[in-house]
Parts: sequence; structure tokens; C-alpha cells
Amino acid sequence: MPLYNVPYKLLQSLYLLKYVMNFIHGDGFTVEIVRSSKRKSISIKISKGKVFINVPDYLTHCTIESIIAKKQQWIKTKIALQENLKTQKPKQFFDGETFLYFGQNYTLKITLGVFSSVNIENDKLIVNVKERYLSDTNAIKKLLARWYSKQAEIILKEKTEYYAKLIGVNPTSVTIKTFKSRWGSCNINAGIQYNWKIIMAPETIINYLVIHELCHIHHHNHSPKYWQTVEKYCPQYKDHGKWLKQNGAYLEL
Repeated sequence: MPLYNVPYKLLQSLYLLKYVMNFIHGDGFTVEIVRSSKRKSISIKISKGKVFINVPDYLTHCTIESIIAKKQQWIKTKIALQENLKTQKPKQFFDGETFLYFGQNYTLKITLGVFSSVNIENDKLIVNVKERYLSDTNAIKKLLARWYSKQAEIILKEKTEYYAKLIGVNPTSVTIKTFKSRWGSCNINAGIQYNWKIIMAPETIINYLVIHELCHIHHHNHSPKYWQTVEKYCPQYKDHGKWLKQNGAYLEL
């Protein structure tokens, strides 16, 4: 039947049905279904409080509902985390602000010095700058980022060496990088890379990340055998992984 011969009310009903079938209502949130004939995998994305699930075209509505039901708590946690981040004010890099290091909060103290430097004294994160940089927040931020990166390089290399011997692997290199959406990686040649921002996390989380990447030298996947190896050296790996997913967004300058 040509479209122009279809009764208007029926067209309205068909459009409404298509609209309804493109959304799934969870506990306090709505998920928009994005189908693609080219897609082979399933992914859930949360952006600005909106939830999207990208799926292959052939997947049934009931199957998608089942996936959302299983991921409901994870989705709610991610939405809550994004809401919390909205309320966080961007760092101003002035005296009195707090910064994370090894899971502890340190109060920033900016002082005048002959040379630029960063040090920790008791509960203070002391930044010495030349007079012309005293009110230059961008310069102070760069100085802090370099200091964090250097600390990460020293500590993560030490921890990698220690756990590599324990696990019985030999990483070919250890590099400190700036990643937007990952904490570390292990390439096929056993080269390890870490995101320097992990140095803001508690030490148990840092240890977990090091073990996580080193175990990939044995298993370049996330198979049950891989996780069994991780568990052998980090029994609380599930808790640590969960902590990183829930709190990783707070590890920022």
C-alpha cells in the first residue's frame, strides 16, 4: 500500500511504536537504542546524563532490555559520577586548594623562590615559583603536572621492577604517558605504558594497575586465565578495579 493511502491515525501509531521501540526505561534513566547494520559488538555510552546503547541491527528489543537490566547499577553509578563531576569546580591553582597524591589530600601552598620546584612537607604541597609566576595559574599548573609525571615515573618504575620479579615477567620498557581514557597498556612486545595521573590514587590502586599490566605479558587478553593470574598477586583486584571505574574521573589536575 502506498504511504499516502495509509490512514493518518495508523501512521501516527506506527511512528509512536518506532519511537517507543528506540528507547528503554530503566530505574531513573532512559536509554536510547542506536542500531547499525555494520556494528558487531555492543557498547553503552553515557554523555551529559544521557544513556545510549549501540547495538547490531539484528538484536531484538527484549535482548537489549535484558542487557540494560544487567547493567542497570553500572549505568546509575556512571550517571551519578558525571553529576558529581558537574558540581566540581575547576582547579584555580591558588593557596588553600587541595590536590590528591597517593590517595591523600594535600593543601597547595605557593611560595616565592629563586628556582621553581614542588615539594611535599607534612600535609602541604609546596610550589616554589619565581616572582613573575606567583599569580600565573597556567605556569603553576604546568609545574605541578611535570612534578606529578616525574613522581609517577620514579614510583611506577620501582613498582614495575618489584612486581615483575614476583610475577616472573620481563617488561621491555616502562613509559609514562598522558592518556584520556585509559590507565595503562601492555603491547605485544611487553612494553608497559602508564597514565601519570594514577599517582593520585591510593597505593593499593596503583599496585593493582601495575599487576594488571604486567599480567598481560603472560596473557594478552582478559580471559579467565588472565584474571586468575591477576588474582594470584592481587586478591582484591575486583574491588580495586571497581574503585578505579568509580573514582578515576576525580584523578585530575
